[in-house]
Amino acid sequence: MNSFIEENYLKALFNLSNEKGEVNVNELSKKLEIKMPTVTSMMKKLSEKGLVHYESYKPIRLSDKGKKAAALIIRKHRLTEMYLVEKMDFGWEEVHAIAEQIEHIKSIAFFDKMDQLLGFPKLDPHGSPIPNSNGEIESKPFKKLSECNVGDQVVLTAVMNTSTDFLKFLNSRALSLGTTITVHAIEPFDHSMVVRYADRSNETLSHTVCDRLLIE
Repeated sequence: MNSFIEENYLKALFNLSNEKGEVNVNELSKKLEIKMPTVTSMMKKLSEKGLVHYESYKPIRLSDKGKKAAALIIRKHRLTEMYLVEKMDFGWEEVHAIAEQIEHIKSIAFFDKMDQLLGFPKLDPHGSPIPNSNGEIESKPFKKLSECNVGDQVVLTAVMNTSTDFLKFLNSRALSLGTTITVHAIEPFDHSMVVRYADRSNETLSHTVCDRLLIE
């Protein structure tokens, strides 16, 4: 049985691996805001449990066992976020911190019931795929809004960053999943975009924001 702390390490490793491909101790240390010697000690412990492949000065890799364990933690987290939004009327910017606590509940039946009550959703409130009960993830390639051209009409499908501040920013711009966006202009200097959607005719979004918006 993994401890609360071990689960946080596995989840961080899983997410970093998806973002960067390879992960080293320094990157994991920064992600978790934990000192490097402590991270190294935990990697050795997780390696002994067969959850990670770890050698000094080499990238850290989750084993198949570790990937499944991490995916099941993420399943709990994303199901919880969806339940809080769909059944309890929380805003998408409010649910992450609550889900961080609930994801450590051990009962599989608890989350399977949550899944059933939600109608077996494939995505969480931020558009991220929810792993199934076997830890398998059906993910599809997304394109960033920042990669679009003038005249493109796309649908906001997911967000890469789920921080409270970023989601509040999107709320203030009336941007939510399912919004149809038309790229009206792109600023050559900083690659900011002028876009149109809903009743917003000329909304300017920075390149940083556009880089975090995933579209179809």
